[in-house]
Amino acid sequence: MNYKETKAAVTTVTYNREAVEAQTDNIYEAISIIAKRADQINSDLKKELVDKLDEFATYNDSLEEVFENKEQIEVSKFYERLPKPTAIAVEEWLNEKIYHRSPDTK
Repeated sequence: MNYKETKAAVTTVTYNREAVEAQTDNIYEAISIIAKRADQINSDLKKELVDKLDEFATYNDSLEEVFENKEQIEVSKFYERLPKPTAIAVEEWLNEKIYHRSPDTK
């Protein structure tokens, strides 16, 4: 999924409790599902960032030399400006883009 095009809030937002719990009728279950999705998003973003930063990596034995690569800095700043994984997960939840099921139901 492309998290760069999300419309999730970058700042703190207060959500309507009834809207959050509407799909499950249980706020705790809804928050648990959102938290699991946020963990998935966070691991995806982290893997993507590490892969991109590895493209710029220079391996040398000297600890004294530190190179600042402008492209590397720009990539890092871009990922810092993205909404937090929890905000993306809440936005997906409210737009009913998260599939969930309970093992109790068939």
